[in-house]
Amino acid sequence: KSLILTEEEKKVTAYHEAGHALVAAKLPNSDPLHKVTIIPRGMALGVTMQLPIDDKHNYTRDYLDTEIAIMMGGRIAEEMFLNQMSTGAGNDIERATDLARKMVCEFGMSQLGPLTYGKKEEQIFLGREIAQHRDYSEATAIRIDEEVRRLISEGYDRAQAVLAADREVLVKIALALLEREVLDANEIRMIIEGKELPKITPPPRSDD
Repeated sequence: KSLILTEEEKKVTAYHEAGHALVAAKLPNSDPLHKVTIIPRGMALGVTMQLPIDDKHNYTRDYLDTEIAIMMGGRIAEEMFLNQMSTGAGNDIERATDLARKMVCEFGMSQLGPLTYGKKEEQIFLGREIAQHRDYSEATAIRIDEEVRRLISEGYDRAQAVLAADREVLVKIALALLEREVLDANEIRMIIEGKELPKITPPPRSDD
């Protein structure tokens, strides 16, 4: 069953998703926005959906950097506009950290150079399909952690700059989400361009 949100949770979710959406709309190298909703789906309080123009099998460093910034947008919006942090950003932070670690350890996209760290080996009998085998020193482990932290921090700073420059737009997106619960790509574009959204027409009343 999907969750039922309190009014306060709806407000937090609206600002959180508005943060994701605005960063995704403003930064280059991101997939186009499809829609944003604060209607809970399963355990997710809200969703910002992006649709790739074509099927990607290969990702650039710029694209992945932008993905981290978009993931950070939700937490930053909560901090900037509601002066709080919530657990709603937990999944974003986990995904961003996982992506940054892959960029460092698997894709060679960091200042540590084009090297992979941590061989993968199958260990079916341990109940896990793949176990990570550490093949590097403690000093290297510290440097890997530093690089992961740097990639996350850079994404955080990029997202923060976008939201700080467009504070009014973010508030308008959040308020529109609270009113309508779902915004499509065209409606978000209208808000960013400073246009008024068409009024919501109430459903016809039945006399029954």
